[in-house]
Amino acid sequence: MGPNVNTADVELSVEQRRALQAGLDTVAARTREYLPDEYVVGAQIIAGNDGPQGTIAVQPPVGAAVSAGFTPDFEDLSDGIAEEDRTEVARQLAASAALQVKQAVSDGITPVGR
Repeated sequence: MGPNVNTADVELSVEQRRALQAGLDTVAARTREYLPDEYVVGAQIIAGNDGPQGTIAVQPPVGAAVSAGFTPDFEDLSDGIAEEDRTEVARQLAASAALQVKQAVSDGITPVGR
């Protein structure tokens, strides 16, 4: 896109929206594979400040939610989210969600003194 294009005004075509949602759904499914069932994983397309954006979020059973966003390259969106990006983001989200649980649990443990 040229420098004078305001991406906030860009609308996704039906094909672009499908490609982005399919990529997000794949990342969400892969993230679920790394985590126990107690973690809730969701994916959606939102209207970001820079135009449409894909977001994947994980809510662990305890601790803060974690998320990752994809701002699509509108010219290459028909290709969807690159395979290596799907796997890497899924791994990072799962690891971040597990860390949230670990931190929440360790914060809740009161050290015992002698």
